[in-house]
Amino acid sequence: MAQYEDDLKRKRLQAEHEAQRVRNQELVKMQEESAIRLEQIRRATEEQIQEQRRQTEKEKAKIMEETIKKKSMADAEARILETRQTEDVKRRLLLDQIKADREKWIEVINTTFEHIGGGLRTILTDQNKLAVAVGGLTALAAGIYTTREGARVIWGYVDRILGQPSLVRESSRGRYPWSGSFSRATSTLTSKLKNGSNPGKNGNGFGDVILNPSLQKRVKQLANATANTKLHQAPFRNMLFYGPPGTGKTMAARELARKSGLDYALMTGGDVAPLGSQAVTKIHQLFDWAKKSNRGLLLFIDEADAFLCERNKIYMSEAQRSALNALLFRTGDQSKDVVLALATNRPGDLDSAVADRIDEVLEFPLPGEDERFKILKLYLDKYIVKAGDKHEKSWLRFFRGQPQKIEVKGITDDLIREAAAKTEGFSGREIAKMMASVQAAVYGSKDCELTPGLFREVVDYKVAEHQQRRRLAGEEPKQNA
Repeated sequence: MAQYEDDLKRKRLQAEHEAQRVRNQELVKMQEESAIRLEQIRRATEEQIQEQRRQTEKEKAKIMEETIKKKSMADAEARILETRQTEDVKRRLLLDQIKADREKWIEVINTTFEHIGGGLRTILTDQNKLAVAVGGLTALAAGIYTTREGARVIWGYVDRILGQPSLVRESSRGRYPWSGSFSRATSTLTSKLKNGSNPGKNGNGFGDVILNPSLQKRVKQLANATANTKLHQAPFRNMLFYGPPGTGKTMAARELARKSGLDYALMTGGDVAPLGSQAVTKIHQLFDWAKKSNRGLLLFIDEADAFLCERNKIYMSEAQRSALNALLFRTGDQSKDVVLALATNRPGDLDSAVADRIDEVLEFPLPGEDERFKILKLYLDKYIVKAGDKHEKSWLRFFRGQPQKIEVKGITDDLIREAAAKTEGFSGREIAKMMASVQAAVYGSKDCELTPGLFREVVDYKVAEHQQRRRLAGEEPKQNA
């Protein structure tokens, strides 16, 4: 009995202990749930406060924007009214001044001819004076001819030493070292103030160049790397851009030079062959001129395969081979002054030694649907929406009519996406030409307005024209064969 009572007591104590443990667990669980609820309530309260704060800031910004807009409209209306009031006065003053100048010049011309006539009569009647006049005129003509020819020779020598090479078609540098120095210094100072001391880190924009995201990221990385290379006085890396025509190779090279803080020069490979034996001299002159840039220069050679093709080609002339050897000689070592960027539609035709000079290769494919949508919006804004915004600032604007503003009706993003889907296979240049055709169609219409029907009509016509060109290009090799 004592043992039984002891067992019962032990079991009762165990039961009480288990019940106490269960109660403790329930209490801990209730405390945790209470803490979680309190935390959720606190977070919800903070989110509500933040949301109310954001809403308040949005409303405040909207009110400020409306206030600024109303103020701007009021200022614009006041300026327009003032301009209209003073325009008539300026026109009258201008006409009076023109009339007075005309009368003054007529009087001066009449007086001059009277003096000339009197002098001629005196000279013709006196033989001594006639001989002196003839001798003086002869000496004057000889002096003018000698001075002109001497100045031409001297200027030709200066142009050869300091001038821009004839191979360069376009450049951010002036024709001479002193040309455009003030504007370049101003633009450099402005870009430094906007973007800091590092020219490679200057924002996310890339001008009017629209590429697929991976390629655009790669070009930006090259721009930053080139800027840092110039900053640390390290050798530059040469580049090769290849892809179909009109895919933005030249524009990308120009923007890459601008982003990296370098000067920019463009030449075409087709200009080398007509030079003949002078091609080697012109190539060396081009690289000597490029090395004079204090900022470094990106030399972009478009259609590089025109004179940088394989040297074992039968049709390659000796002058072209010499020009190729000259370029290979000037690019044999890594340069700290010149970045060589080649562009071609046929990279397989380049000479192996030229390919060995290339450090970075970028392919520029035809734009995808998203890129075509962005390009369409870009040129819609450029050729249609902003057409006619550039007004002439000279006094001739009073006598010339202002260009008519194009009215856009019903051109939505869905319509532009529809056009982007239809223009598959178009290059960026073809899309720009298509939007120029849309602008011409609008100017040719009666009301000078762009409607969805007119937009679709021009797009369909250009798509059919593009397909016809592709069919002709595909049939031409068969006919030749």
